Amino acid sequence: MTAPTPKARQRRRAAGWTVPGEWGAGGEERTPRPTREGGRSSAAGGAKKYRLAWRYAVGRRIPAAVALLAASAVALRIALAAGHWDSYGALQLPLVFEAMAAAAIAVSTASPFGEPERVAGRWLPVLRLAAALGLTALAAGLLAAAGLGAQLAGGGLEVLRNVAGLTGLGLLAAAGLGGGLAWTGPVAYLPVGAYALYTQWHPPALRTPWLWPARPPHDLGGALCAGLVFLAGLAVTTVRGARDPAGE
Repeated sequence: MTAPTPKARQRRRAAGWTVPGEWGAGGEERTPRPTREGGRSSAAGGAKKYRLAWRYAVGRRIPAAVALLAASAVALRIALAAGHWDSYGALQLPLVFEAMAAAAIAVSTASPFGEPERVAGRWLPVLRLAAALGLTALAAGLLAAAGLGAQLAGGGLEVLRNVAGLTGLGLLAAAGLGGGLAWTGPVAYLPVGAYALYTQWHPPALRTPWLWPARPPHDLGGALCAGLVFLAGLAVTTVRGARDPAGE
């Protein structure tokens, strides 16, 4: 049996077979083995992405934000179960916890490395987007679940609309003022939304859709305004991140 030609060896290498040592001293052909470099490389790449995502989450204090969201849902559940709320108070109560959740999400955009981080890696926009979407969905889900079996005004649809709009305000504040002051967006809007609810019982009522907490749960205008604010904040913070000076 003859040894393989150089061209045959090249074809074996291109197919991923190990060439050295394929032929024994007596001329017998040994069974070729596929290389494992590709598999090891894929596993290493997946582990690296996982570590990057975890470091991002820890650096942004996302675990703490998740804990605050859970605490807000528990507190809302206790308040709904323990209190006897009239129509006005029942509408105001969820808005307070929705603003708290939105503030926690917005503050989690603060970067520990400041503005120089913006050019540090191509995965940052993906991580920012995933974190904002995930935390917003988690907040809406937890607060809606807290109202199951209780008298939660507006239901889950109103919770989703209000959380999305308030979070959008927080993300816009993070882009303009920095992650450390991002809470000012939803907190500043809270008394405005509460006053809009107040005017439903004390005319003249404020009916602009930009004051979406005072709109009915199925109101299209309020949902569109809250959604536009959320998308605007999401787009700005995904591309640019929070406006944090270096060293803060």
